[in-house]
Amino acid sequence: MNSRYGLLAEFRRPDELMNAARALHAAGYRRVHAYTPYPVEELAQALGYRGNRISVFAFIGGVVGGIGGYFLQWYAAVVDYPINYGGRPLHSWPAFIPVTFELTILGAALFTVIGMLVLNDLPRLHHPLFSVKEFDLASRNRFFLCVENNDPLFDNEGTLTALEQCKPCAVCQVPL
Repeated sequence: MNSRYGLLAEFRRPDELMNAARALHAAGYRRVHAYTPYPVEELAQALGYRGNRISVFAFIGGVVGGIGGYFLQWYAAVVDYPINYGGRPLHSWPAFIPVTFELTILGAALFTVIGMLVLNDLPRLHHPLFSVKEFDLASRNRFFLCVENNDPLFDNEGTLTALEQCKPCAVCQVPL
């Protein structure tokens, strides 16, 4: 079992970070994460980010909410407590539309929030990067690139050499 989370490289400017991200992605590293004090344009593409799956959660939540809302109304009006008032049919679908729409939106919103938490591994009260003293600068004026030890190409010496070729300010080990 490896006792380190990975290697962390520190950069002073965003263009240095972008060059390093492109170089590591071109070298085949896939478990690389960037930490910046502000958004850096095209950084996600440089790291090989392909998109998110949050829309799948929203779609599933919307479908579940809509079908659940419609079924609940249908069951109450047709099966559980049928009332024939004014000669109207028991299954009057136009009356079910507003509630079905609202529950579709509610289901999509709830599943989106749950999906965001699941995909971001939240809640996470501690992250190994918090153990690195220099990482405090990630919210002020430094840019960091972390290669995790579970990357298929991670090798202590090889990864350290690859990071040092990107000319960072410093490279340090991130303990677990």
